Amino acid sequence: MPAIQPPATTALSEQLSHWSPPQLSKRWWPVFLRNFLVWRKLAVPSLIGNIAEPLMWLLAFGYGLGALIGEVKVDSHTMPYLLFIASGSICMSTMNAASFEALYSAFSRMHVQKTWDGILNAPVQLDDIVLAEMLWASFKAIFSATAILLVILSLGISHAPTLIAVLPVLLLASICFASMALIFNALASGYDFFTYYFTLFLTPTMFLSGVFFPQSQLPPLVRHVAEWLPLSQAVMLVRPLFLGEWPQQAWLHLGVLAGTAALSFWVALALTRRRFAR
Repeated sequence: MPAIQPPATTALSEQLSHWSPPQLSKRWWPVFLRNFLVWRKLAVPSLIGNIAEPLMWLLAFGYGLGALIGEVKVDSHTMPYLLFIASGSICMSTMNAASFEALYSAFSRMHVQKTWDGILNAPVQLDDIVLAEMLWASFKAIFSATAILLVILSLGISHAPTLIAVLPVLLLASICFASMALIFNALASGYDFFTYYFTLFLTPTMFLSGVFFPQSQLPPLVRHVAEWLPLSQAVMLVRPLFLGEWPQQAWLHLGVLAGTAALSFWVALALTRRRFAR
């Protein structure tokens, strides 16, 4: 007998239900705690892995290339290239750490290890799991950023009192990057799928967001587009803090990051609901 097709109205209502507002509760905390307890056993190797690459960027470009460049001019400020690259690399490392955790590690728990399926047998909703994964990826990113900031302080690159605001800014940025990565986590059928995200988005973002050179060096059209990238917003907030100044148009940059994070989390949640409804 031919399969009975569901009514079109029923299929449409199911699609719309995927985009309903998030239904969140405090039950995200046990999921977050579970990830923390598992990670705690490998905390030191994980920390080394997360900070090794940005520190190599900092040493190679800051001290190596910085000795050749000397100082760079950004808007009305002239600063040592070492400080320029340090303020950008800590934002870049936050993006990479949050993205990696929300992609590879979250996908392993969701698809390979079936950890999410086991958690759903408890009185925990899928929305709480997605929220816990986003916050967990953000926590790991901030943990790595804190270690890098301590290295920057120990090297004497900057001791500005405004550095106290760096971590709150990076926390918002990490939430944004983790939420964006969870969109691709919901769409992925295997680890190879993430190559598209890294190649087509993260790598161009890294080079166009003012991490390694001022965005004023870009062609005008590319610069106007690049200035709205989430990493650009983070860099434009963090770099003045390294100089001991408060960023201009801070509310605009914070608003772009917050809006991107909220929209990305909603899309990631809807796509994850659709995946688990199959």
